[in-house]
Amino acid sequence: MMTALRAFGLALGVAATLTCAGCGSTSPTPVTTPAALPVLGRLAGVFAHGTGFGQVRPAKIFNGGDPTGLLTHVVWKSWGGHDAVGTGKTDYVGPGKSVAAGTEERATVRAFRLGTCDGKLMYRAVEWYFPQHGQAFSPSHYENICKGTYVPGS
Repeated sequence: MMTALRAFGLALGVAATLTCAGCGSTSPTPVTTPAALPVLGRLAGVFAHGTGFGQVRPAKIFNGGDPTGLLTHVVWKSWGGHDAVGTGKTDYVGPGKSVAAGTEERATVRAFRLGTCDGKLMYRAVEWYFPQHGQAFSPSHYENICKGTYVPGS
């Protein structure tokens, strides 16, 4: 019959063997780290009090301006490539109308100009538009979310 002390010693030996499996191995275990994903710009300049900047795939973007600068319920179809594209809801203000006359509608958002800003990988530009109203993406009209300025286009 096995004594309690001997049973404890046997159990301890088995546990040590199991936890040390491969201790004498000379081949290193590869360590993989995921590639850093870009963020959506940063809080800077006129966007210093915004929302969503400095984040990966933000669900809400607000540049701190009027309601047309707020994009909510953002769903990103792509992220991490040359451009990031998604959809969300924001106020649409038709030509010649005041912001008060705006209506909430679906918009397409595009983050682009992937690169570094202050040493951090980010989309340095963002713009949203309304394809259902004949609007299209223009790489010359955007918010510079590295510098915190507007680029009005030509």
